[in-house]
Amino acid sequence: MDLSTVYLGKKLKNPIVPSASPLSRDISSIKLMEDSGAGAVVLESLFEEQILHEKNELDHYLSQGTDSFAESLSYFPDSDMYNFGPDEYLEHVRSAKEAVGIPIIASLNGVSTGGWTEYARKMQEAGADALELNSYYLATDPNKDSRAIEDNYVEVLTEIKKNITIPVAMKISPFFTSLSAMAKRFDEAGADGLVLFNRFYQPDIDLENLEVVPNLVLSTSESMRLPLRWIAILYGKIKADMAATTGIHTAEDVLKMLMAGADVTMLCAVLFQHGIGKITGILEDIKHWMEDHEYDSVDQMKGSMSHKSVPEPAAFERANYMRVLKSYI
Repeated sequence: MDLSTVYLGKKLKNPIVPSASPLSRDISSIKLMEDSGAGAVVLESLFEEQILHEKNELDHYLSQGTDSFAESLSYFPDSDMYNFGPDEYLEHVRSAKEAVGIPIIASLNGVSTGGWTEYARKMQEAGADALELNSYYLATDPNKDSRAIEDNYVEVLTEIKKNITIPVAMKISPFFTSLSAMAKRFDEAGADGLVLFNRFYQPDIDLENLEVVPNLVLSTSESMRLPLRWIAILYGKIKADMAATTGIHTAEDVLKMLMAGADVTMLCAVLFQHGIGKITGILEDIKHWMEDHEYDSVDQMKGSMSHKSVPEPAAFERANYMRVLKSYI
């Protein structure tokens, strides 16, 4: 049985990839990911704020809307709250590459263009096999239209691509007005992969202390429906590889994403809840399902339930909305 897949130019032994999270902070955890069967690992992100010392351009982006709501000034932590400085991060990449044989994907989180993007080259020099670019941008300025925001994403990607030769994946938001059009723009701008989707953590209100506070809510399998739909729609329409993330907890979740058209599936919440060793059980369950249903390889099932492959492609479109509503009548 062939579980191998190709993602960002690398042949992986299987499509299970732990996504960027604090779980990859320790080399021992990365080794355990490999021992448990992971096909590759995305390292915890290095943030633009950690790299820049002169933040004139960055302050322009991060301060938008903060004058209207005082507590929003505290959304972004001070630099001493980060776990790695830039130099420590590069050493972590080197150590991870020396410790394991599976691909190591570095992760950069930033929203502006500027000197920080050159750090992608340093990550490549440190040994990263690929780079995941995670652009978290909150559009709070009502005077800035969607095109300007979309252009900013593409500019950051273009700037990164100028500095490195390793593959770059864009971890994107589902909140574009025309997601298909943006996927095409990223594809044409040189993105080697798209990671669908970035899961934005929303703030909460502490009613006792009257403070805006962070509140982490882990995903469930139901959260996978949104990336499932869009991966199925985009399959065969763009050249970039696709990684599914958010809500992948079981072998069934992985299989559905592969059939929709994903090249890899990224896990996070399930590893926090059940431990890194859960990867082994998920892989065994995938093998059993494939044996029972007479699949010989991941490639055989990839895209078999995509928008372009199913008899009723409208099931991924508006017709699905109407059908769901009627199912409760």
